[in-house]
Amino acid sequence: MLLVFMVLPLIYLLLPTLELSLNPFSQYTAFFASSYQMKVLWRTLKVASLVTLWCAILGIPTAYFISGQTKKWKSLLMAVTLFPLLTNSVVRSFAWINILGQKGIVNQTLLAMHLIDQPLTLLYTDFAIIIGSIYLFLPTMIISLVGVMDSIEPEVLEAASTLGASQWRVFRKIIVPLSIPGTIVGSILVFTGTLTAYTTPQLLGGNKNMLLATFLRQNALTLGNWQLASVVAFIMILITLLVNALLSRLAKRMDKRLAGDL
Repeated sequence: MLLVFMVLPLIYLLLPTLELSLNPFSQYTAFFASSYQMKVLWRTLKVASLVTLWCAILGIPTAYFISGQTKKWKSLLMAVTLFPLLTNSVVRSFAWINILGQKGIVNQTLLAMHLIDQPLTLLYTDFAIIIGSIYLFLPTMIISLVGVMDSIEPEVLEAASTLGASQWRVFRKIIVPLSIPGTIVGSILVFTGTLTAYTTPQLLGGNKNMLLATFLRQNALTLGNWQLASVVAFIMILITLLVNALLSRLAKRMDKRLAGDL
């Protein structure tokens, strides 16, 4: 099954990108030699990294709050968290267009409060892509963290409070370190999801702020350059595998460290 549905398609994807010459990887060297294509690559890595970072920053306290609730409230809060995942990504992106557009809610509110003289350019920017992607992938991070938070023994938190630690110190010194394995797992899902997402970057970023996924589609379906599209696809696969390997290795180290501390 793995050979037929994973290995062979990857080989089929790789072969058109290679050439029978002294430099079989000339397509790849040409990609990295192009300033425009490198700009797209760095923008993609920047957006994926920022989305992952903000999902972790927002997800850890949210998951901690949810895990501390009763079973009834926890179920309700988890349902609210999962609700965005039940909505089509196109619908969610159009909702953000109405929020961030020239006549959107944000600009109209700021104009009504006389905080700005003319509408801000929020849509079709990296900012719009990041906001839309955070909204898209934050539930994934929270779900990954809630299970880890639930596994933290209440006695550990009670002992810290008994020794005089404030709630903020307990959260910073105990909750955050113990939640790192779940944070890493969530980061893998968020980073790879953001790296390969197409709908949100296309609708919120436009053609002027391309990411690798939108650049791939443009070359494959608009320009008909399937060879370059295959190169971009294989580079995305390599980046995904590399990030997964690095974060998985970090997760294993953290698990061993926490096991040793306990």
